[in-house]
Amino acid sequence: MVNVRIVVDRDRCVGAGQCVLTDPDAFDQDDEDGLVIVQRPEPADDAELTRAKEAVNVCPGRALSLAE
Repeated sequence: MVNVRIVVDRDRCVGAGQCVLTDPDAFDQDDEDGLVIVQRPEPADDAELTRAKEAVNVCPGRALSLAE
């Protein structure tokens, strides 16, 4: 399967929520500060990986990345 992990730098997160809109199964926002929470850190298949890559690309704070 896919050997990639979603990495988040909460210090860079601006709370825009674009990741949640892109992939609500993988991301959420903290109720207190609105910062990203990764709910599914490891995409299980190609479709999940595609959505994770899109979330990384649309993140305005560049708080998300993928690591192998």
